[in-house]
Amino acid sequence: MTLLNHRTEGPATAPPLILGPSLGTSYALWDQVAPELSSAHRVIRWDLPGHGGSPAELISAGATVADLAGLVLALADSLGLERFAYAGVSLGGAVGLHLAVHHPERLTSLAAICSSAHFNGAEPWRERAAKVRREGLAELAESADARWFTPGFTVPELARDHRDADPAAYAACCDALAAYDLRDRLADITVPTLLIAGREDPATPPAHLREIADAVPGAALVEIPGASHLAPAERPEAVLTALRGHLDGGAKRGMAVRREVLGDPHVDRAQSRQTPFTARFQDFISRYAWGEIWTDETLSRRERSMITMTALIAHGHYEELAMHVRAARRNGLTPDEIGAVLLQTAVYCGVPAANSAFATAQRVLAEEDGS
Repeated sequence: MTLLNHRTEGPATAPPLILGPSLGTSYALWDQVAPELSSAHRVIRWDLPGHGGSPAELISAGATVADLAGLVLALADSLGLERFAYAGVSLGGAVGLHLAVHHPERLTSLAAICSSAHFNGAEPWRERAAKVRREGLAELAESADARWFTPGFTVPELARDHRDADPAAYAACCDALAAYDLRDRLADITVPTLLIAGREDPATPPAHLREIADAVPGAALVEIPGASHLAPAERPEAVLTALRGHLDGGAKRGMAVRREVLGDPHVDRAQSRQTPFTARFQDFISRYAWGEIWTDETLSRRERSMITMTALIAHGHYEELAMHVRAARRNGLTPDEIGAVLLQTAVYCGVPAANSAFATAQRVLAEEDGS
């Protein structure tokens, strides 16, 4: 089966995230965002038929958004992804909304960016499709920057993608937009949903995203100042921040793992000592160390405990070591296994370091035995 052209980034064991493009662009639309997201996710970004590297014959006249969603599901199946998070821009966002309505069992979450539950009626898209079939894409490509970005901003690679797109496939995507209207099904969406609007977007202004947010139970809406229709290209930092909070639950997810590994008493003490001065650092620890690193299933928690103890001994952080000896026990290591790790450090970190480490670990294990 012929699949959509795609690019995969990030650890194979990380939670999967599929990123969808806007009409006229390729997966280069996500160049400033995908690499950052790939630190915590297996990111798959795809090209529309006839765009970027996707074959034009994957779509034909009279196509629907359901057809495009089917191609995305076929891609996910080929990659062994039973469930995945999804984020898409404009037409790519419409594909995500369709999946959320018709295939909710496949999604873990949804983000629709500069998109809509309808795209201002069918007639303008039918007219555009007819014009492209008749005249090609040259004239539309010339006006792309005005439709996509705020004045003075451009991304040459995306403008080139527009010029190089297959006219027949582009027109078929216009057919899909003409036939698309999910307004009467928005209330059926149950997956966690984020809407991101570009405040300067003339194609899908914030009111379109607000309409979705008002109808989808529990949905959140973020408006980005200074962004037009292709917000991931024009304001990547703002889009990245919004997506991270949505996809990972921010520090909340990390806090849950932190409590599982270190125990509630330790975390409660750390939280009780938090001040406005240290709050951002505590958030950083929970979000990055615990929410991204410790949740990566490439290594088991047992393995991470062994690595962490070794690193702390190497740098002489014995107070922190005591905490992670307790964590190692919570993660399933026996006292003998902990001792074997410390003995290993005598070879590579030095006997004095290992001596101090054994003293710390012996105290902690004795306290646990006496509790």
